[in-house]
Amino acid sequence: MQAIHPGNVKTYGEVAKLLKSSAQAVGNACGANPIPILIPCHRIIAQNNLGGYSGDGGLDTKTFLLNLEGYSKETLL
Repeated sequence: MQAIHPGNVKTYGEVAKLLKSSAQAVGNACGANPIPILIPCHRIIAQNNLGGYSGDGGLDTKTFLLNLEGYSKETLL
């Protein structure tokens, strides 16, 4: 997660392929992230939607953080 630079996103599947893992395992790791504001799991999205977010505020916070970096929910879908 920390290797994804601000202003960039990857899908769970893309990260899984890099790690030779499964998209579900990547999603589980994102969901278990205890400090999502420092470890930017908001930059990992689902193929067809935003996916989830483990931090306070859920998807509203994920959307806020992505917008802060220059993305909007509409441009990611």
